[in-house]
Amino acid sequence: MGVGSVFVGFFGMMGLLLMSFPIAVIMVVLGVIGGVMLFGWPLLNSMGPVIWGVQNENILTAIPLFILLGELLLRSGIADRMYGALALWLSRLPGGLLHTNIGCCSLFAATSGSSVATAATVGTVALPNLKARGYGSRQALGSLAAGGTLGILIPPSVNLLIYGSLANESIGQLFIAGIIPGILLTLLFMVYIAAESFVIPVSAETGEELTIQLSEKIAGLKHLVPPAIIFAVVMGSIYFGIATPTESAALGVVAALAFAAREGKLSLEFFDNCFRQTAKTTGMILLIITAAFMLNVTLALGGIAQTMTEWVASFDLSPAMLLMALIVFYLFLGMFMDVLSMQVLTIPVALPIVTAVGIDPIWFGIFIVLMCELGMITPPVGMNLYVVQGVRTDGGPFRDVVMGAIPYALIMVLFTILLIFVPEIVTWLPETMSGR
Repeated sequence: MGVGSVFVGFFGMMGLLLMSFPIAVIMVVLGVIGGVMLFGWPLLNSMGPVIWGVQNENILTAIPLFILLGELLLRSGIADRMYGALALWLSRLPGGLLHTNIGCCSLFAATSGSSVATAATVGTVALPNLKARGYGSRQALGSLAAGGTLGILIPPSVNLLIYGSLANESIGQLFIAGIIPGILLTLLFMVYIAAESFVIPVSAETGEELTIQLSEKIAGLKHLVPPAIIFAVVMGSIYFGIATPTESAALGVVAALAFAAREGKLSLEFFDNCFRQTAKTTGMILLIITAAFMLNVTLALGGIAQTMTEWVASFDLSPAMLLMALIVFYLFLGMFMDVLSMQVLTIPVALPIVTAVGIDPIWFGIFIVLMCELGMITPPVGMNLYVVQGVRTDGGPFRDVVMGAIPYALIMVLFTILLIFVPEIVTWLPETMSGR
């Protein structure tokens, strides 16, 4: 199959997406119809084993478990108390409670693995406090939308699980690789907030935070214990080889249930809400992944990856130039596609191209997730923008969220460029942990 046919197929998929066709339907239709046109009806005999194999993939079991973990934390009230505890410690920094938004998002991300859940949870808790203390709408909303994106970078991450499944890479290595970039990006967001506060006053506060006693701050630390223990259980069991990622997710759920029971939250209504939302989200994700694998059968038999690799190689681009081009590509793509669609449509084609020029696939996994983060705060399809707009109660314009998120999008782009020229930021920790 030629390069022209590939681009026709790609832009055809983009057109169907813009017409609001479900992404799973598009991939199944194109995979089946395109495959039958190229190889005839016997291709369908190859689809059945693929579908069966995907549905029986052990690693994908971790997806509903991590989603359930986030739901348990949200509905048990642990996230609310986490925000209050961080506010006691971070509100005196230049920028005040905006630092608490970023800090709470990063901590919640370290247990939930979902950007949408992170943005919705922290936004629901934070916005009433920010409004009461006179914080500007753009700064407040922008920090929440950007902070929420940390949910798919800081491990455990559902999107890293999906990348590992599609790329056949170690989930444990990917989780480890995301730690340092996640911490650095969190700090960069906070540095920006502090710098902005010296140029543009972020609130009309009267210094209320300065009266908080040290004893009160220390007492509030107890509310950070549950998320810290859950993170230690999940990541520690992976790092020390005690459990697989799927088993570690199950251990995290058990720990979250224990904390929810301690808070007296366990009830039929509690479980009903948690399980229903988990089932809805999981069903959507696994349907799209199954459809992606069906399309990948056609792509593989048609030699798409090899064709695209040879085409890109003909331009004689250096690895850095190739990655710069991919940043522009994903920036454009993120304006029109959701994160999951971006992953399942581009990874099977992009991964062979970048590995052919010597780029580490683990490093590329973090790169992909950063690009997905960027897509979550770029209009018109940026999911986190709509989530944060949805939880605000003042009925303000959507423009506030977009304008507030733009500086953080620029920070993400600059940070990604830094990773291109200093890849050790990503690769050092997994190589050290594996003894390489």
